[in-house]
Amino acid sequence: MSSCEYIQYRGIDLPPVAHSMESLEYAQNFSVEDTDVFAVTYPKSGTIWMQEILPLVLNGGDLTPIHTIPNWDRVPWLEEKRLAVVVDQLTSPRALVTHFPYHLMPPSFHASKAKVVYVMRNPKDVMVSSYYFHQMAGFLDDPGTFDEFMAKFLEGKVLFGKWTDHVKSWRRTELGDRIMYITYEEMVQDLPAALRSLSDFLGSNLSEEVIQKIAEHCSFKTMKVNSMSNFSLVPKVLMDSDKSPFLRKGVVGDWKNHFSSEQLARFTSVIRQELENESFPLPWSLD
Repeated sequence: MSSCEYIQYRGIDLPPVAHSMESLEYAQNFSVEDTDVFAVTYPKSGTIWMQEILPLVLNGGDLTPIHTIPNWDRVPWLEEKRLAVVVDQLTSPRALVTHFPYHLMPPSFHASKAKVVYVMRNPKDVMVSSYYFHQMAGFLDDPGTFDEFMAKFLEGKVLFGKWTDHVKSWRRTELGDRIMYITYEEMVQDLPAALRSLSDFLGSNLSEEVIQKIAEHCSFKTMKVNSMSNFSLVPKVLMDSDKSPFLRKGVVGDWKNHFSSEQLARFTSVIRQELENESFPLPWSLD
């Protein structure tokens, strides 16, 4: 079991390759603008996809950024070291991403009118995706067996803590019309419809022609071959795509190829129990 030294920050674990105590402080002191848009996700829920989509929805479908700027500089992470480096090159309206739970968002975010697109994905698929990511990412702990990783996932002994805590923190916010909820599954099922909702939410008024163009350029197939989006620019020691490609399958329901019936029962009962008293419905069946 290789052990990577994670950074512990206010109860959650973060990998030091992209985060530092300085970058986390920088995030807390970051000046959020009213026009900023945050894509918020629990890891492996569609973050990279939103990094591709957001600038295009905000800039009327101009493809230049997705062909010329690596995604982590185009839509930087609030909590990562790169933000301080690229922040001055971001043009308004700025698109950012974060894996932070709600309570770790900076004070300026709460005081602003910035908008949030919260992307949720079926936790069983999140876990499978995370399992493969741990196998290929040199800066993460070895996941062990699928069963061992499931135990860690359910206990929240993974990056950014428990999936249920993350979802609860963002579903309970008082953000009103500043937040839009969407699922990875909706995006897979009908990307143009998802883009129309985003366009409405962000006031972009995109034409049908632009929506179709964005959908085409943000398809899994296109992103998989775009070096600005598929993480192939990252050194192999950090991400070894021979072990598992970063953009692996981009499908819904891959969990069915991995869970035994016993694992499914255990997983479902834990998630159910933790969401028992919540008022929001889950958009997927847990069975």
